[in-house]
Amino acid sequence: MDPIRIDDPRDSRVAAYLDIRERDLAGRQGRFVAEGKVVLDLLLSSGRFGAESVLVLENRLGGLEDILHKAPADLPVYVVTSAVMDAIAGFHMHRGILAIGRKATPQAPEPLLDALPDQALVLVLVGIANHDNMGSIFRNAAAFGADAVLMDTTCCDPLYRKAIRVSVGAALKIPFASFTDTSGFTAMLAERGFEQLALSPRGRTDIRDAKPAERLALYLGTEGEGLPERLLARLQTVRITMSKGFDSLNVAAASAIALHHFSHR
Repeated sequence: MDPIRIDDPRDSRVAAYLDIRERDLAGRQGRFVAEGKVVLDLLLSSGRFGAESVLVLENRLGGLEDILHKAPADLPVYVVTSAVMDAIAGFHMHRGILAIGRKATPQAPEPLLDALPDQALVLVLVGIANHDNMGSIFRNAAAFGADAVLMDTTCCDPLYRKAIRVSVGAALKIPFASFTDTSGFTAMLAERGFEQLALSPRGRTDIRDAKPAERLALYLGTEGEGLPERLLARLQTVRITMSKGFDSLNVAAASAIALHHFSHR
C-alpha cells in the first residue's frame, strides 16, 4: 500500500478522526478508534473487526511496516506531521498511531455461550461504568485465559477509545455480549452447566477455599455499591479477604485475583 500524505486537518478523508474527545462522548455510529501500535496490530490481525483507515505520524510509519502488511492492500494509510495530527485530534496525540475500526453486529449471549468449549471461564459484569476499569478487566481476562465477557446494559462500551487503550487491545480479542434480563441470564448460564459465583466483600466463602469448576461464571459489580442484593441472594458468593478494617479493592484488581485463582490455564 502507498501511504497518503495529508496536509490539511480538514481534509474529508480524515474526517472520522476529527475532535476525538468530543466524538468519544457523542458516539461514532458503528465505528471506534484504535490507538497505539499494539492495539493496531490486534485490530488488523484478530479478524474480529474490520478497519476503515489508519492515521499515523510520519516518524512512526517505518516502525509499522510489519503490522501494516497484515492489512488489506486497499486500506488507506494516511501520514501526517505532528502539527497536523494534533489539529485533527484536537489535542496533542503523542502516540501518533490511530485507526478507525468498524463495530460488528452486536452478538447475543446465547450463541456466544453455545460456542464455548466444555471447559470455560467467563466474566459477568454488572454496572461497570468506568472505562479504565472496563479496559483493565478485559486486559486481565486476556491475561488469564477467560473465554468471554458478558455485560448487562448498564455497563459502559468496551470499544470506547480509552477502554480499548487501557485493555491493550484485549477488548478487540475477547468475545463479549450484552444481556438485558439478569434473572433470565442466570437461568441461561445454569441451563448450560455453568457454576455461578458472585464476588463481594461480604461473600460467604473465602476465594482461597473456592474450587475451580469445569464451567464457571464470575460476577463482578461496580465499585461502591457492588452487585445488587437480589443477585447476591440468588448466587453463591465469594470474598477476597483483606486486612482487618479495610474492605475496598478496585474491581479491576479483584478481577485479576479471581481470574488467576480460577483460571484453567
